[in-house]
Amino acid sequence: MRNKEFVKIVEESENIVFFGGAGVSTESGIPDFRSDEGIYKAWTEYGRPSEEIICRPFFDRKPEVFFEYYRKNLLYPEAKPNEAHRALARLERQGKVKAVITQNIDGLHQAAGSKNVIELHGSVLRNYCMKCGLSHSMEYVLEADGVPLCQACGGIVKPDIVLYQEEVGSDALDQAIAAIKQAETLIVGGTSLVVYPAAGLVEHFQGKHLILINKSQTQYDERADLVINHPIGEVFAGLYEF
Repeated sequence: MRNKEFVKIVEESENIVFFGGAGVSTESGIPDFRSDEGIYKAWTEYGRPSEEIICRPFFDRKPEVFFEYYRKNLLYPEAKPNEAHRALARLERQGKVKAVITQNIDGLHQAAGSKNVIELHGSVLRNYCMKCGLSHSMEYVLEADGVPLCQACGGIVKPDIVLYQEEVGSDALDQAIAAIKQAETLIVGGTSLVVYPAAGLVEHFQGKHLILINKSQTQYDERADLVINHPIGEVFAGLYEF
């Protein structure tokens, strides 16, 4: 899928910021747990919505259930970067993309080669002991029996991700806002822009071109210079021609 207007804007822009959500990773085989299917699955298996299972009070109260759900639904160690991840990394090497802001926690942007990645919700690749702070790998958490416990002190190992009812780190938000304010072109992809505070980041854009790439409509469609309702990987694949 080649969108000539999209290619033209990217070709002419020298300061692009990309802001992406779950739709970027679904094309790498990582399901969106907020989708209808994901919500149904959580209700069927656990009798409660996914948002409740991955909220901080539930983690503190029932860590064994949290980690059972977490391993099944949020960890995909075999996932690989797709066309969108790879194109963004290539555009960064060309000096066009100045920052990638992501709501995803899978580390696929870095795996594709992007360097300046602002992770609003953390990363499953990082895990730390809540008692002594020792770092643990994703593999350690994935292979642990039940609740993963620290190798050093026996404390609970928590993924370095922002759970529901936890605040997004102020440093990440400040970095994202600063990047968006300086951007000439803001490309928003794979997100319905309904989860705050991330969704409100678009309000800080003051540049020339706002591009929205999402399968469904968003609240910002009328403000965008270009709206593309196609899979994001297909859209970015069209950039290889210039």
